[in-house]
Amino acid sequence: MAKIQIPQAGQPLDVSYISEMASALNDLQSLVSPNQSKYLTIDTSQSGTQTAMGKNSRFIGGYVEIKPGTVTGGEGIPFTYSFSSAEFKYPPIVTATVVNKGNTVAGKDTYVILYPASTSKVDGVVKFDSTGNVIVGVNLIIIGITN
Repeated sequence: MAKIQIPQAGQPLDVSYISEMASALNDLQSLVSPNQSKYLTIDTSQSGTQTAMGKNSRFIGGYVEIKPGTVTGGEGIPFTYSFSSAEFKYPPIVTATVVNKGNTVAGKDTYVILYPASTSKVDGVVKFDSTGNVIVGVNLIIIGITN
């Protein structure tokens, strides 16, 4: 988008200057136009489907380190990822994946269980199906509508 030069005091406003202002306003309007592609729709478990303009959405890429050590098959290690309760109007959508940082057998044989997110945190458990040493983390993608 072109930047309009500010006129000097007493400078006459000619047609080209007014044309430049109109073009800049049209460019601005197209950037903030409320078309369908600029909306975010979230299906919330508590409030049903909610839609908001993209500017009213928040995306968080989170990471939680699970303390390394030896685990037993069937064991679960809980984790919590917190964010500001002022960020989300409704509980956000959260997805999680395990990162096997130690490249161990027990680290490969894992999965994540998430509990329903609130507007301020998400809790989960990393479950291990094999016994052995682990060094794992959890990548989180959190998408929601802001207050």
